Amino acid sequence: MLGSKMSKKVVTCLMLCFSLLLTGCAQTTDQQNNVQQENAQQKNAEQQNKVQLDDNAWVSLPQPADLGYTLTASQLLSVSYQDQAHQQQSQQLPIQLQVSQDKVVLAGFSSWGTRLLSLSYHDQQFDTYVMTGLSDQLPKPEQVLFNMMITLWPIEVWQTRLAPLGWQLTETQTSTGKTRVLLNSDQKTVAEIHYANIEPLKGDITFINHVLNFTIVIKTLQYQAALLDHHS
Repeated sequence: MLGSKMSKKVVTCLMLCFSLLLTGCAQTTDQQNNVQQENAQQKNAEQQNKVQLDDNAWVSLPQPADLGYTLTASQLLSVSYQDQAHQQQSQQLPIQLQVSQDKVVLAGFSSWGTRLLSLSYHDQQFDTYVMTGLSDQLPKPEQVLFNMMITLWPIEVWQTRLAPLGWQLTETQTSTGKTRVLLNSDQKTVAEIHYANIEPLKGDITFINHVLNFTIVIKTLQYQAALLDHHS
């Protein structure tokens, strides 16, 4: 009888220890999952206003107010590129661009007026839309926004964001216009931006991407701009 009672106590203790062990493991797993979720959320938050430059580099976009003025513009993007068969292709995309103190709204339309893509950039977050079935045929809206912002936003704003990555954006002026050159961390030219006029919105802008092998000509059809009041 004594041996039977001892055996029952031993079994009870083992079951209790096993239960505690399982509880501890479950708590540890829950804690690990929580940490992983928090890390994923933090990483996602950090990437929310970033655009990929290459396989290893992401750059945070400037704030809307960094442009220095509000802007409403109608533009025509003419894109030339080589397809997979190495045939030269070209497309046109009418664009509507609006920039306020805290928001950028960009929309691209078909020639018959249907919205093909759009993007809203506000509070360091993107809200994007691409027409169903066209995601493989159209550029990502945030990439269109990046091209637009690196073309129009002041060079000083970009230099502070690119420098930590080892990238550079240079600018030289000519008698009639200016040129910007985007260099990667190996000092290789990624893109060139040629302005027909010192004031970007008053002349054609030619954006040449040497890595992805495409050229965009941006023609501003009409625009309205007003300087921001930084004291408001």
